[in-house]
Amino acid sequence: MKNLILTIIVFVITFLPSSAQKLPTGNPADFNVKTCLHSVSYLGIWRGQTQLNVDEFLLKAKELGYEGVMLVAKRPHVSPHDYDKAARAKLRAKIDSLGLTLVGLAGYTDFTAGIDKPGIPNAEIQAAWVGEIAELANDLGTKMVRIFTGYERPDVPYDKQYAEVVAGLKMAGKLASEYGVSLAVQNHHDIALHHDAMYWLLKEVNMPNVLAGWDAWSPTLEGLSSEELKQSILKMKPFLINTIAADYVTHPRFTYVNNLTNYKAEQPVMRAVPMGEGIINYKTWFSTLKEIGYQGWIVYEMCEVLDGGGSIENLDKTAKIFLDYMKQF
Repeated sequence: MKNLILTIIVFVITFLPSSAQKLPTGNPADFNVKTCLHSVSYLGIWRGQTQLNVDEFLLKAKELGYEGVMLVAKRPHVSPHDYDKAARAKLRAKIDSLGLTLVGLAGYTDFTAGIDKPGIPNAEIQAAWVGEIAELANDLGTKMVRIFTGYERPDVPYDKQYAEVVAGLKMAGKLASEYGVSLAVQNHHDIALHHDAMYWLLKEVNMPNVLAGWDAWSPTLEGLSSEELKQSILKMKPFLINTIAADYVTHPRFTYVNNLTNYKAEQPVMRAVPMGEGIINYKTWFSTLKEIGYQGWIVYEMCEVLDGGGSIENLDKTAKIFLDYMKQF
């Protein structure tokens, strides 16, 4: 019995501190907004969006007045393929010299990719990629990697896809723990999008370093009310390690039905607008984060075609509006 107790103590000391990041919660009275700019905002992937390289983006974030940055962990920004140990040390020194905090890396995953081709171990491949990003994150001085679950594929049983996500997250979490890195699973992809499903998923994965990056965008598009937005945060509190903010408006879409001389409504398209000008109830969102004592980062992204266009001037203006908007909290 004494040997068993000793083994358990050794396991806890060995594994938990390096694999479990303390949740950023505390006294609501101490709520302090820490602003972070996501490099996807200047990645150049959206129509008309200006592209900055990593060094240019870091200088831009500092110039605008942000305290932290989140870096896209793929080309053309910070891909593990392009950053050897020397390049990682140089980038880390650059971030430190600017007085910025590297809040996390944004990983891009889809654990159900290729699930209709069972001969290929795609979940294992995805998990290995997360492990590469976790090593990169550790080398750059951050302990968080944002990832996704999986898109739902047609003609494949839902539970098979769900199980693949669970297995992939467990493998990824184990690899990330080797570098003391936590995974922030964002409510972005189809599998476990709703807070009840995500809560269940993370409980089922049951790893101290597989947590939630919980955002307001998806719940809003799911049709949740202000009270339900609040309840989603309260539900996710045990796992909530990060949140990413962006505001949007809907543009209705219709297709013409010739034989009826009429139009059929289609899914609306979303367009990005400055904070406070869109459909997302961020006053409820941030007030609830304050209520639960959230003291993590508020990451801002411009991740769609932006009102006013993608010029550097408009991107900068919109990024500054976010900083002003957050002063009310």
